[in-house]
Amino acid sequence: MPGPVFGVASEVGRLRKVIVHRPDLSLQRLTPNNREELLFDDLPWVNRAQAEHDEFVAMLRGHGVEVYHHQRLLAEALESPEARRHAVERTVTHLSVGPALLDPVREELAGWDGETLARHLIGGLSKAEFIDRVREHRADLDRHSLVAALAQPRAFILPALPNSLYQRDPSAWLYGGVSLNPLFFHARRLETINQSIVYHHHPMFAGADFRYWYPPMGDDGSFDEEDFGRACLEGGDMMPIGDGAVAVGVSERTSPHMVEHLALALFAQGAASRVIAVQIPPSRSYMHLDTVFTLVDRDKATGYPPVVEGATAFTLFPGDRPGALDVRRDKGLVAAFEDALGIGHLDVIPTGGDPDQRAREQWDSGCNFVAIEPGVVVGYHKNEYTNRNLRDHGVQVVEIEGFELGKGRGGGHCMTCPILRDGL
Repeated sequence: MPGPVFGVASEVGRLRKVIVHRPDLSLQRLTPNNREELLFDDLPWVNRAQAEHDEFVAMLRGHGVEVYHHQRLLAEALESPEARRHAVERTVTHLSVGPALLDPVREELAGWDGETLARHLIGGLSKAEFIDRVREHRADLDRHSLVAALAQPRAFILPALPNSLYQRDPSAWLYGGVSLNPLFFHARRLETINQSIVYHHHPMFAGADFRYWYPPMGDDGSFDEEDFGRACLEGGDMMPIGDGAVAVGVSERTSPHMVEHLALALFAQGAASRVIAVQIPPSRSYMHLDTVFTLVDRDKATGYPPVVEGATAFTLFPGDRPGALDVRRDKGLVAAFEDALGIGHLDVIPTGGDPDQRAREQWDSGCNFVAIEPGVVVGYHKNEYTNRNLRDHGVQVVEIEGFELGKGRGGGHCMTCPILRDGL
């Protein structure tokens, strides 16, 4: 009997299955002192963020989408001893906790059940919480570990990963495979390890037939140090737009090096016929392509004009031999998409109203729509000018509240990792 099917064949085809993460412990770890390091512009009111997220999930399910919670998938995967070993060894290293704490921390975590381990792999573990669990060895820890002796009680043994809320980035499904992404910022890199555990060890994925576009051999989701920084890739920049085409933003968080790696992997398996590389300014305001441009229908998109109108685009095709590329400069983002999709005109609906309103709504995820089906998208209620523009062009906008969810700079597109979506 064939296993379950996963794959994403477009940006706007019928959305079937998606992974999300309900905000919880990791957001409770945010403080005025660490929020910038953890990439949040403000401190979310966690209870309100949970209520907003529950509304979002209920809306998706009401439209027939199967919604899976990342923490639950991770907990279920971690019931496997092999998965727990993988998680502990990849997360707790001599570099992350120091040589002296390596064995004590690994031994403690290895004995946890899947639910507890998943909660803390995402939500973090403080020194005080760790000591509370190994109370009889507290003096030994401080005497034999400089890391333990110097650490304040609230210091992290396991880091909190509040950006797990934005499930789009650590992995991305492109046609019949998935990429486990080397993320740009240190604060997010362990998110990919957690996602890898789900794909490799959860029963839902165990019998499925899919490929790994990156890492090349579909390994455990860990990366050599050189894979980070200059060579980085994030799901918010990655869009399977249909008809064998993939668009990738070259941005603050995705490098051209990784666009080449991804294109070659897709071409080698015949999974894509072209990859459109769209260069956008390397700025937090435009951290990913999906913060300035998303498709909302077969022939419609929404875009932030100051970036979209000036964006440089190149299309990569397979070269004349294995491992080679044919790189061609396009007239612009819109022309590249029109050619790839075989449409005469892509209607790019602008963000916001006047220039100030556009800037405000782009900042508040006004371009960050996720499509449920062609012409039906989900966006924040607060972006009233952009939502009105879309409706005026025949697009149905399902509104959700996002006063707290957006404080890490992400909307419906950022918060979802589609794992099954129809083509066009």
